[in-house]
Amino acid sequence: MATMSTFFTKTSFPSHSLRKSQISHFAPAHTLSIKPKTAHFNVRIRAALIEPDGGKLTELFVEKSLTDVKKREALSLPRIKLSRIDLQWVHVLSEGWASPLAGFMRESEFLQTLHFNSLRLDDGSVVNMSVPIVLAIDDDQKQRVGGCTRVALVDSDDNTVAILSDIEIYKHPKEERIARTWGTTAPGLPYVDQAITNAGNWLIGGDLEVIEPIKYHDGLDRFRLSPAQLRQEFTKRNADAVFAFQLRNPVHNGHALLMTDTRRRLLEMGYKNPILLLHPLGGYTKADDVPLSWRMKQHEKVLEDGVLDPETTVVSIFPSPMHYAGPTEVQWHAKARINAGANFYIVGRDPAGMSHPVEKRDLYDADHGKKVLSMAPGLERLNILPFKVAAYDKTQGKMAFFDPSRPQDFLFISGTKMRTLAKNKENPPDGFMCPGGWQVLVEYYDSLSPFTDNSKVPEPVPA
Repeated sequence: MATMSTFFTKTSFPSHSLRKSQISHFAPAHTLSIKPKTAHFNVRIRAALIEPDGGKLTELFVEKSLTDVKKREALSLPRIKLSRIDLQWVHVLSEGWASPLAGFMRESEFLQTLHFNSLRLDDGSVVNMSVPIVLAIDDDQKQRVGGCTRVALVDSDDNTVAILSDIEIYKHPKEERIARTWGTTAPGLPYVDQAITNAGNWLIGGDLEVIEPIKYHDGLDRFRLSPAQLRQEFTKRNADAVFAFQLRNPVHNGHALLMTDTRRRLLEMGYKNPILLLHPLGGYTKADDVPLSWRMKQHEKVLEDGVLDPETTVVSIFPSPMHYAGPTEVQWHAKARINAGANFYIVGRDPAGMSHPVEKRDLYDADHGKKVLSMAPGLERLNILPFKVAAYDKTQGKMAFFDPSRPQDFLFISGTKMRTLAKNKENPPDGFMCPGGWQVLVEYYDSLSPFTDNSKVPEPVPA
């Protein structure tokens, strides 16, 4: 499998969308107690990749020999047109990122997700699930479905994408969903405005059969490795540990410090070949985030300039849409990486957070994300690696972990400051970002010059 180094280098809750699985059994693990300055956590040294939630990946593709049959079946079914974000969720579900979920959530799964941030399987075990993966329909669509038990899901060009079977339609409690997912109903939440406010008043759940793998035809499909493909790559590289780094922004040297220091620590713990999964988010992002295509160009330069080692780094695109839901969403980000084979997850300041949409403050406490991950139900098998914030150390001329005993020596370069420098074609301090990566950012903001500052390059649409 080529990577960026070669490309560019008790009570049971019945739930039919969850395929019944046995309780997972794992090889005995030797546990080391590691006590970093910021947190206490246990590290489990295992010889094999961590098993997916539920014991196996739940991939939802139709067998190739049956694709034509399923397409003909779909012609006789009521049709539901999917939005771009809906298609991204089909992508997520189809490849098993949400294993063991086998389709869009029915009401029991939706309620468990909202109220418990987890799902109880038929065997009594619990897996983490913190964000609803649901499909909204309006009154007219509900009426067209009528008493049918199956529907066809189609894209904007009316091409059949999937069949949803054994369906259940239930009310879409938008206010409750928003309040419990984001902790606020303040106006201006990007995902809410994009995918919930104007969505239908009903949700339809069921078992998903995806006709063909989702492709975007944007030159980046080779980086969209499924959990199964990532596991194959990690096995090929003889990884005895996989540590994941979730990001939706360009990589600066502070990020690189977190990743390289993690590998150093894992080697000190006794691992022989820990592999980094550099995993940029590839689904919906808000308007002022750098688009995926430009971020991937920037990540290319990070590897070309040797900031990260291509031999020990796998770069892939995580297809999930972004919620910006802080401690709630970071659980989803961590859970999905378990299914991809990661047994370590790096978490820093304010993961999946954003500024409050109305007030001049962060929406979430900067430390709550890492604290929640250490306690979240269903994530006990994942080793959470919290880090102090990295900042530019003026005495060393490079990014370093912030030392509170000498705060005057550190410069915090915010995302807003970084964007302002790039738009003005000004260079950041030496050591903040590799020169090649910085030039990509300058070129991106220069490409927006004919437009408004909030303009965004159109995102690819899955097909």
